[in-house]
Amino acid sequence: MTTYVITVPGTFLRGVPDDVCSDIERRLRPQDPKNTDLGESEQLSLLTVDEDGMFAARVEVEAADQSGAEAEAVRLVSRALRDSGFAQEDAPLGAAIVTGIDREF
Repeated sequence: MTTYVITVPGTFLRGVPDDVCSDIERRLRPQDPKNTDLGESEQLSLLTVDEDGMFAARVEVEAADQSGAEAEAVRLVSRALRDSGFAQEDAPLGAAIVTGIDREF
């Protein structure tokens, strides 16, 4: 298995109170990329939100390949958003991007 750091971009189409951002981060905390060498050295934030509503969630996932890692990351972020009260149409996601790879041999 390989550990990937995946960035999932998106846009909040309605305002997001700070307590909701904290709730999303809490739900994603087990996948915090700071647990990886890349996340620690690059000081990656779990969730960043711009004033215009654009956001990036960065998560650590283990998968057999890149496409599996990207799909898992989107699933995790989608679930965190949904569980925090956002319908898919309120916070559409963009394509997941591999931010880093830590292969285990």
